[in-house]
Amino acid sequence: MTPERQDLKTHDDLAGAPRRAFQKADVKSGFLVFLIALPLCLGIALASGFPPVAGVLTAIIGGVLVSLLGSAALTIKGPAAGLIVIALGAVQELGGGDLAAGYRRALAVGVVAAIIQIVFALCRVATVGVAMSPSVVHGMLAAIGIIIISKQAHVALGVKPESKETLGLIAEIPHSLVTANPRILLLGALGLLIMFGMPLIRARWARAVPAPLVVLAVTVPVALWFHLGTPHDYRFMTGTYHLGPEFLVRLPGTLLDAVAFPDFSMILTGTSLKYVVMFALIGTIESTLTVLAVDSMDPRKRSSDLNRDLLALGGGNLVSAMLGGLPMISEIVRSKANIDAGATSRWSNFFHGVFLLLFVALLPGLLQAIPLAVLAAMLVYTGTRLASPREFVHAGEAGLDQLALFLTTLLVTLATDLLMGVAAGLALKIVLHLLRGVPVAAFVRPRAEATRTGSTLHVRVPGAAIFTALLPLRRTVDSAGGGGKDVTEVVVDVEDAVLVDHTFLAGLKTMAQEWHGTLTLRGLDQLTPVSAHPQATRRRRRA
Repeated sequence: MTPERQDLKTHDDLAGAPRRAFQKADVKSGFLVFLIALPLCLGIALASGFPPVAGVLTAIIGGVLVSLLGSAALTIKGPAAGLIVIALGAVQELGGGDLAAGYRRALAVGVVAAIIQIVFALCRVATVGVAMSPSVVHGMLAAIGIIIISKQAHVALGVKPESKETLGLIAEIPHSLVTANPRILLLGALGLLIMFGMPLIRARWARAVPAPLVVLAVTVPVALWFHLGTPHDYRFMTGTYHLGPEFLVRLPGTLLDAVAFPDFSMILTGTSLKYVVMFALIGTIESTLTVLAVDSMDPRKRSSDLNRDLLALGGGNLVSAMLGGLPMISEIVRSKANIDAGATSRWSNFFHGVFLLLFVALLPGLLQAIPLAVLAAMLVYTGTRLASPREFVHAGEAGLDQLALFLTTLLVTLATDLLMGVAAGLALKIVLHLLRGVPVAAFVRPRAEATRTGSTLHVRVPGAAIFTALLPLRRTVDSAGGGGKDVTEVVVDVEDAVLVDHTFLAGLKTMAQEWHGTLTLRGLDQLTPVSAHPQATRRRRRA
């Protein structure tokens, strides 16, 4: 690397490998993902205010239908923890105390949001997600993690809290610990212990067996020993406690009995439209970012068609909402497990859906032996990963500006809702850029000017290389023949930029992972980084 040029990535073109029909590895990885997805789908649905089987129905549609519609090769589609807060908020606000009515009205919101996702895909705007600030996205996810913990901790303890707000629920956790139902607490604690402990075990079997499966194998027999399916009281020390089937998963008789249809009676209200926007935008952004992350992990380095994937996702969400399911996205944890299991194509997602369908159709009784506290423990574990202290550290390492964006998004989300939190984070980002001398034109008319010299494409980003410039940059590279085999190098020139922000550098790294030649950044050495992080925001040095 020369002082004035930075090579972001160089790799051979492996995407041209011959395509085959599904292999045994796809069946195997589909089965492994099914084992992971089953309890998580039930828990996510319950936490979202939906019937538990709705989560499984969503994953079945996301596996069987969306894979056939042409989704990204290695991503697993299904319900995700990242949308729990939106779904639950829609059910509670639209129901006004009637959760059954709120559920059906939330389905109507899902239908409209899915149609918007399809329109996004047809208008080829799926790549808008790549321009989102990573710090804002991580702040949003951390807030979601805290909200999940605040709600599910009480379920894992067998206690019904009084508060409905996140901060109040967090404050009630010590009281719930003191008044916990001992046997429910034991089930939840076993679930947490296994979820946190399994990654620490170095044995080969621990890496091969999904932790959620081990949790069920341990806790379901304990629940049967406690006779959780039969209402009864028991004494522990000086207290008397109740157990009964209300602490177990409840399912309809058949999958067809689980089908529910949307209620459009409130779809034009402000509340409905707010959740339509949140489902459509946040679902699209989360899913797009996941597809890009999964592409970077693909051993064959294939680049997914983001708009085609969004079209397939929108179609799946439309069917899911029409039949009573949750909104779905490309889910990162299951997708990574899919890759680690050796998946080669989208058929692994298909088989994960097929295995879920067979299990629910043939063995529904086993699902009803799962304690709710155990599902809650899995979600608490998921929440701690979303809101891990490492996320705060990573944001700080990228610079105080990124930490400010992260914390603003997090705190505003906790105090209000996701839409306001993300809006506050983006507003702060724009204000910080303006204070650092970024011209207004860089926000409203971002440019990327391309010239071609032989097999090299030179792209100049004038004014400021910030998040708004990412989309013109991608379009310029594509329209100038960046995807052609005769272009082997792309040089992105930021010598004239007054500022290069963290989002631009992170997005450029993603583009480099998609590119099958050499992507080089020129002019970065003329700017001063705000921290030692390689993707830290950089400003022009003052004379």
